[in-house]
Amino acid sequence: MAQIPRAVVVGGGIGGLTAAVALHRRGWRVTVLERARSLEPVGAGISLAPNSLRALDVIGLGDEIRELAAWQGDGGLRTPSGRWLMRTSAAAMGERFGGPLVVLHRAALIDKLAAQLPEGAVRTAAAASLTDPGDVGRPARVGTSDGELEAELVVGADGIHSAVRRTLFPEHGGPVYSGFTTWRVVVPVPGTAFASHETWGRGRIWGTHPLKDGRVYAYAAAMAPAGGRAPDDEHAELVRLFGDWHEPIPAVIAAARPEDVLRHDVHHIAEPLPAFHRGRVALLGDAAHAMPPTLGQGGNQAIEDAVVLADRSAPEGPDLAAYTADRKPRTTAIARKAVGVARLNMMRSRPGIVLRNATVAVVSKAGPGLFLRSFDSIADWRPPRPPYASDGAHTRETPA
Repeated sequence: MAQIPRAVVVGGGIGGLTAAVALHRRGWRVTVLERARSLEPVGAGISLAPNSLRALDVIGLGDEIRELAAWQGDGGLRTPSGRWLMRTSAAAMGERFGGPLVVLHRAALIDKLAAQLPEGAVRTAAAASLTDPGDVGRPARVGTSDGELEAELVVGADGIHSAVRRTLFPEHGGPVYSGFTTWRVVVPVPGTAFASHETWGRGRIWGTHPLKDGRVYAYAAAMAPAGGRAPDDEHAELVRLFGDWHEPIPAVIAAARPEDVLRHDVHHIAEPLPAFHRGRVALLGDAAHAMPPTLGQGGNQAIEDAVVLADRSAPEGPDLAAYTADRKPRTTAIARKAVGVARLNMMRSRPGIVLRNATVAVVSKAGPGLFLRSFDSIADWRPPRPPYASDGAHTRETPA
């Protein structure tokens, strides 16, 4: 009887768990090592576009997540005064790309992914270090407090400050500061109805999106020196920066408590890695290609990575060179585009802002199709093959 191949996933976030589920479905014995004491993520939302939803079809979760879509009508882009610069349409997006944009709490997705894994596959409070990347003739090794684990495949899904990446590519400079910081909050906002929107100001942006469970996911960003913090608390900082912007922004801020507000500086990998693998180790998600959140594709690309890696990892042996060839060009292009969008929406120059807003308004008059065209090479992505399992998952076709 052939030995069941072993995979160790370092990191229990969305990308790592998706990879674990996809590998498990392909016949691998999977162990997920998560250094935190639980899988419960820091409270924030995530937007899943049709490309990652099709990837989730591969592991049988696509339709479950689509059912959590709350954005059914029009949304768009606004100025701080409330003027609409551009209207976007959920129906137009669904028609063009074959599915909705789903905004949900990260914890909901984490729970659904973890539920697909066998009992005991996930180990929390389990710090890990790559001690040997392995090679064709020997397994990789991962050190833990309980001893070393050997595996035919190790997946580095340990985030933007990945220790696995530093071990594989010690000569690489790692992530750089993107020039701005972000705040995120998920709160109920009673009695407030609004269209999903993003608002662009001068070196500042705000986004507000309803969730299926009735809460609101909001995020904000502002140009700021790295490592900065509010002199009092981050809730007060949001009041100072965004309290006089259009509704529902003040209402969302008022509904949040100081402890609800998360602040994180944004970093990205400016210089692409030479490869997304070395030996028997593959990197995915932020560990491989961290990007600014301006296209909302960070988590989406991690999910894509995960199903492609599993597809390239037959039980008789993974083809990690093919994984790098599949993923590096695409994620590098999307990361560069996200950096460019950050320069646009975090602009500080008043003349530049006037020109930017006027251009957006002109594009808006041409209808949502012109705006959506910029996502044609992103949201229309398809997995390399149909779902591995035939238990109801399916790949939706994009209308012609």
